[in-house]
Amino acid sequence: MAQKSILVVEDEADILELIRFNLAREGYRVSGVEDGETALARAFEKPPDLVVLDLMLPGINGLDVCRALRADPRTAITPIVMLTARTEEADVVAGLELGADDYITKPFSPRVLAARIRAVLRRRRESRAPEDETVKVHDLVISPQRHEVRLRGKAIELTATEFKLLHFLARHPGWVFTRDQIVDRVRGEDYAVTERSVDVQVVGLRRKLGAAAAYIETVRGVGYRFKE
Repeated sequence: MAQKSILVVEDEADILELIRFNLAREGYRVSGVEDGETALARAFEKPPDLVVLDLMLPGINGLDVCRALRADPRTAITPIVMLTARTEEADVVAGLELGADDYITKPFSPRVLAARIRAVLRRRRESRAPEDETVKVHDLVISPQRHEVRLRGKAIELTATEFKLLHFLARHPGWVFTRDQIVDRVRGEDYAVTERSVDVQVVGLRRKLGAAAAYIETVRGVGYRFKE
């Protein structure tokens, strides 16, 4: 992690300096900007390994910055950690749906921020594994080439949708996905389905997984994640 570059976008100078100091001490190469327009110019000129992004910014707000980063091929897969004083559920969901990898609310602990950044970078590195690669989590084995799931060596019969849902979540341990994101990745963005339908699939999947059902965690008000 020592050579990773981080772009911090924060309009409060004291907070920006606090983040810069603590992340530099962790071994990161840190640069900081105080507005969204400068952030986009800097990110497009030389894409960083991760962006720490405040939502409340002058001019272009953080959500629009996130949207622009995700829309540009130069930064489409750059990890984004949102840092915000907003704690409303709608803001959190909006950030995640736009492609943020994590969010932290103010006031925050610099040590927690550093830990969350390490986790996001680790997950992003692990997520680059081929989609047809077998996923093993303790006694649960998911084999996409065989289209087979085994728990303690015993095969579990899943529907095609249940299998795709389980494999998708298991390939991104710790990542929180909204129901819409799950539908997009599992059934395609043009597939018409309600959020409740995702819940029904999860209920059925958990029932079939038995003791391994605890691997799929519900994040209240947001969606689901596979337990790290």
